[in-house]
Amino acid sequence: MHNEHISVRNKQLSKFSEMRSAGADFDYERLKEAARIAIEVSLKVREGEQVLIISNPRPDVATIAQALYDASIDAKGKPVLLFQPVKPQFSFAEPAVIAAFEAKPEVVISLSDEKLGKDSKGISSPYKHNGFQYDHIFHMNMYGEKNCRSFWSPATTVESFVRTVPVDYVELRRRCDALKRILDDAVVVRIKAPGGTDITLGLRGRKAKADDGDFATPGTGGNLPAGETFISPENGTAQGCICFDGSISIAEGDLIINTPIRCTVENGFVREISGGDEAACLLETIEAAERNAREFEQAGKLPAGSGAIYARNARNIGELGIGLNPAARITGKMLEDEKAFRTCHFAIGMNYDEDAPSLIHLDGLVKNPTITAVFEDGTERVIERDGELEGI
Repeated sequence: MHNEHISVRNKQLSKFSEMRSAGADFDYERLKEAARIAIEVSLKVREGEQVLIISNPRPDVATIAQALYDASIDAKGKPVLLFQPVKPQFSFAEPAVIAAFEAKPEVVISLSDEKLGKDSKGISSPYKHNGFQYDHIFHMNMYGEKNCRSFWSPATTVESFVRTVPVDYVELRRRCDALKRILDDAVVVRIKAPGGTDITLGLRGRKAKADDGDFATPGTGGNLPAGETFISPENGTAQGCICFDGSISIAEGDLIINTPIRCTVENGFVREISGGDEAACLLETIEAAERNAREFEQAGKLPAGSGAIYARNARNIGELGIGLNPAARITGKMLEDEKAFRTCHFAIGMNYDEDAPSLIHLDGLVKNPTITAVFEDGTERVIERDGELEGI
């Protein structure tokens, strides 16, 4: 009986690495180390903690998810790995995935080939906590009840993960924090770039967020690879022109931009879009978000009266972010692209302050920006000049 008990226990704790063929076409030891850093350094998983890992049956994300499962066992956590079909921008998560959040796992990891998926219950009848509304149970757990911590890595690859996760987190946190303090104090920020970007954003009442890889306390989370400081502009204040010239997110995946996308912005919203094929894809995604918002309301998937709000915010400027990961580069995968040095990015769609809901959040890169913060007393500070950080 005792030997049978040991046998069952060993099967319960078996790792994916034990089932991996010796002929794997990547360096599993490097992936194992990156996964260890994610679990032990970034999330600091502790003995007995529930670790919910959600992924898709696609080679790269599934492989990383399995490595994180193994690393969670090494950290004496209790991992559960769920696979669901790939979820593009407008798709809903599987009911079993949403139900898994109801178990209140202490740690949540999303390794999605595209998106985690929307929460149909949360969108139709938002969760409420301390006067705030959340349209996804994940956001409710993370930002409302603060009962979990997390990282999410949409569309990452094994090559990117092993290259960009093992970085100097002490230095990364220093840079992220320094930039956050500047943006927190600023009332306006101006961004200009050689590609034609020239835009001003209001920041009154807004606080920046630092995606620095430190996700060790409940209510904290971000991307891996980490490495950006970002802020949601004051609603209705963005004025000028954004010329995306790096990469851009669309309904299904991301695109490297060959012909710059020019967006005219008035009173916080994109009014005109011009360029080549990439611009046409961006406009098609925005128009689909506008159309789907109204259709979702009619179908009862959005609360009555909110369809017009979601549709309007499909053109909202919801984020300014500045890349700070020294190992990141522009690859056509936005998760990594937006962390690259010498770039900033803007998002079209929902923001991070929960007051501009939309069905989309489309990040787009601008290369070699000059970013200037303006303070209440009229003084200014250049954060980045022609893509080079100044004093940070």
